[in-house]
Amino acid sequence: MKRDSRLSGVLHVLLHMAEMDGPVTSESMATIMRSNPATMRRTMAGLRKAGFVRSDKGHGGGWSIERPLSEITLRDIYISLDSPELFAMGNRTDAPGCLVEESVNAALGSAYDKARTVLLDRFASVTLSQLSDDFHRRMGARGASVDQEITHEI
Repeated sequence: MKRDSRLSGVLHVLLHMAEMDGPVTSESMATIMRSNPATMRRTMAGLRKAGFVRSDKGHGGGWSIERPLSEITLRDIYISLDSPELFAMGNRTDAPGCLVEESVNAALGSAYDKARTVLLDRFASVTLSQLSDDFHRRMGARGASVDQEITHEI
């Protein structure tokens, strides 16, 4: 099963955007993320709908972060992506009415629900500002510049 890396990708792009002066075009984001502009526009449109970014048209236009990083949590972004599945595992449902399957599914379902709650609570406690601070600590430790990091030249 393919992993859904949209949350990681969106967080990545938002932190890059936070380092740039002024709006960022879909083309620039696509270059940074090794993606394509149409994909970036679709992704950013969902974030715009949630109020995290805005877009400005015309010369000098592009995408900008709309709210302070300290006010945006990982959970906020996760929800703006329509809450993708967190786990690749799931319950078997091939034998409806089988009491063994029901027992197994009840135990696994309860564990999945608890794990999901713990993970989403953790997402709610981490802001983009905290991620940005961590990025800056890592960059300082490497002696890298923001320009190198933005274009992934490290």
